Amino acid sequence: MTSLENQLAKLLQDHGLIIGTVESATGGMIAERLTSVSGASKYFKGGLVTYHNELKIRLCGVRYETLLAYGAVSPQVAEEMAAGGRKALGVDICLSDSGIAGPGGESAGKPVGLFYIGLATPEGVWSRKFIFKGNRGENRGQAVAAALKWAVEHLANG
Repeated sequence: MTSLENQLAKLLQDHGLIIGTVESATGGMIAERLTSVSGASKYFKGGLVTYHNELKIRLCGVRYETLLAYGAVSPQVAEEMAAGGRKALGVDICLSDSGIAGPGGESAGKPVGLFYIGLATPEGVWSRKFIFKGNRGENRGQAVAAALKWAVEHLANG
C-alpha cells in the first residue's frame, strides 16, 4: 500500500495545489512526512511550528481572545491556525494541529491524547477532534497520520 504522504503528493500534483502546515504539538512532523517524498518542492511550500501561543498569534493570526476563551487545544484555535497559516504561507491548503501529547499537560475536559487537526482550503475551514491512547511519541505520530489521511480524503473526494 502506498504511504499517506505519497498518496497526498500525487493528489496535490494532480490537482495542481500547494500545501503548507502550521504545527504545535507535532513540532514539524507533518512537514517532515510531506518532505520525505522526492519532489516535494512541487507541492509543499513550507510550514510553521507555533508551539508557543505568542507565535500562534504573531505568525498565523490566531486571536488572543480565541486562546483566552477556548485554550490552545481547541477546534477554534486549530481552525484559526489553519486559516491563518494558509494566508501567511500563501498556499492552497493548510493543515494544522494542536494537542496534548503527554504524558502531562491534561486539564479538566482535556485529557492526554486530545488533538485537534485543522484543514483550510479555498472552500472553507474545518477541524476534527481525536483522542489517542498512546505515549507521547505514539500520540504525535497518530496525529500526523490523521492529518495526512484527512487531506488525502478531502482531495480524493472533493
